[in-house]
Amino acid sequence: MFKLTQLLLNATLAIVAWGQYYSNTTTYTNPILSAGGADPWVIRHDGWYYMTYTTNDDVSLLRSQILTDWNNAESKVLFTPPPGLNYSTDLWAPELHQLNGTWYVIFTADPRSDSPSPELDMFCPYNCPAIHHRMFVLEGHGSNPWSASFVYKAQLNTYDQFSIDGTYFQHSSGLYHIYSCWYTQYAAWPANLCITKLENPWTVASPFSERQIISVPSLPWEKTPYGRAENDRLSSNEGPQQLTNSRTGQQFLIYSAARSDNRNYCLGLLELAPNGDPMNPSDWRKHQYPVFYQNPAESAYGVGHASFVKSPDETEDWIVYHGMQDPTNGWSARTIRTQPFIWNENGTPNFPKPGYGPYKVPSGQ
Repeated sequence: MFKLTQLLLNATLAIVAWGQYYSNTTTYTNPILSAGGADPWVIRHDGWYYMTYTTNDDVSLLRSQILTDWNNAESKVLFTPPPGLNYSTDLWAPELHQLNGTWYVIFTADPRSDSPSPELDMFCPYNCPAIHHRMFVLEGHGSNPWSASFVYKAQLNTYDQFSIDGTYFQHSSGLYHIYSCWYTQYAAWPANLCITKLENPWTVASPFSERQIISVPSLPWEKTPYGRAENDRLSSNEGPQQLTNSRTGQQFLIYSAARSDNRNYCLGLLELAPNGDPMNPSDWRKHQYPVFYQNPAESAYGVGHASFVKSPDETEDWIVYHGMQDPTNGWSARTIRTQPFIWNENGTPNFPKPGYGPYKVPSGQ
C-alpha cells in the first residue's frame, strides 16, 4: 500500500511539474525584464534577439533567444564614454541598426548631466534641463552586433539645438534622421518631430534651412496636462520609430506623445503618403487619436517609446515598449513589456490594450 501511495504521489508531482513547465514555456507575463528599464529597442538577427535601452551611463547590449524573458539574457557594455565630453552623461534611447552591412548605434547624450547654467537657462521661456542633449553615433564592424567592436564615430548635426530620441528612417529616396526637436535653440517646449536627410549614417546632408518639422503636439492627447489647449510646456512628440506594413508597403512613423513620466504617455501615428517625400511635411498624415494608450483596468499606464520585431518564425508582429504600474513614481516606475499586434484592413497597425498577461508566447519560440 505504501509503495502504491508513493507511486501515486510521485506521478502527481510529475504531472504538476510538467504542468508548470508547459505553462512556463507557452505563456509569459509582463514585464519581460524585472530590473526595470525604459526606451527599449529590439532587433532580431541570426536567431538572436538584441536589446538596448536607456542605462544613462553607457550603451549596453543584451541578447536572448527568448523575446519574452530577458532576466537571464547575456549582457555586455558596448561603449562607456570618457568624462568631460559632449556625450559623457545622460545617455538615452540607444538604437542598434545594420546599414549597408555595418552596425551603428544612434543615441542621445549631453555633457552636463542635464544641468544648464543659469546663463543659458534664462533664455528659455520654460525650464529647459535638456538643452545640451545632442545625437551621436557609434560604428561597429562584424557579422553580428555581439562580436562587433564599437567605436565612437561622430555627432549627428542638429544645428547645435536640442535633439533627443533620434532614429534612422529608411526610404527608397535615401536615409533620413528623425528626432525630437524644439523650434529654436531656447524654445524649451513643445518638443516636435524634425527630419533631415543623411549623406551617410553619421553625416547630415540637409542645411538648417531644409530641416523640416513634420509633427507638433497639437492634439489634446499629445499635451500635458491632457487637453489643456494653451499649454506648450511638457507637450511632446518624441521617440519616433519606423514601422512598415510588409504586405501593403505602407510606411508609418510611430511616436510617443505627452510626457514620459506621466500616466498619459501614449503612441501616435504618422502615415507617409504613397510615393510621398519624407522631407515634405504635407506628405505625412497624422491619425487623430492615439494608437496605443493606457489601460487603467489593468494598471498599465504611461505606455510608449516602442520598437517592433517579428516572432522567431516571422509570422507575427510584436511591439516592445515601456510602461508603468504606478504612475505616481514617474520615470523610476518604467518597465519593459511586449505584446503581439495585428493589422487593420486599411493597412494600419492594430495594437492591443497594454497589460500584464499571461499571454501566449511568440510563434516559434
